[in-house]
Amino acid sequence: MSRVYAALVHYPVCNRKGEEITTAVTNLDIHDIARSALTFGLRGYYLIQPDEEQQEICREIIHFWQEGYGLKYNPDRAKALEKVKLTADLAETIEQITSQEGEKPQIVVTSANMQENTVSFARLRDKIADGGVYLILFGTGWGLTKEMLSKADICLAPIKGNGEYNHLSVRSAAAIVFDRLLGM
Repeated sequence: MSRVYAALVHYPVCNRKGEEITTAVTNLDIHDIARSALTFGLRGYYLIQPDEEQQEICREIIHFWQEGYGLKYNPDRAKALEKVKLTADLAETIEQITSQEGEKPQIVVTSANMQENTVSFARLRDKIADGGVYLILFGTGWGLTKEMLSKADICLAPIKGNGEYNHLSVRSAAAIVFDRLLGM
């Protein structure tokens, strides 16, 4: 079984002007990426959100699907949300994974733009099959900041379609990345 984790980063990320911001959580990102994480066998899915009010919103959404009306309405979603963990920053996320796995994860960053030291999906898929622990970072807003990109051990190639437009929702991008790296 692969030892792959994902994290949805809400800070530090960029706005459309390239300025560093914190983004708000969205219900769909939380449960849709959790469902994809469960489908593709990820070991965990982290929400990196330093804002305490936004953390409370995350807890309320998770509670709704795991213990509230959402559990009765859709029990399968409760199972997916067991994958979700809330952390304030990347360091805390790495610490939790390292504690659980006994080794520090390799940090994989995603971007809609080509980065230095970019590896293909096929190359990363092979590395994952060879073993090790991996944490794939997805940025919200207009993507991860240069600071976050610089923390990468691996920069994953951008997802490219047939057209020139290249601004997928993070939910779509995560599902595509998981399928290309861990799918059958």
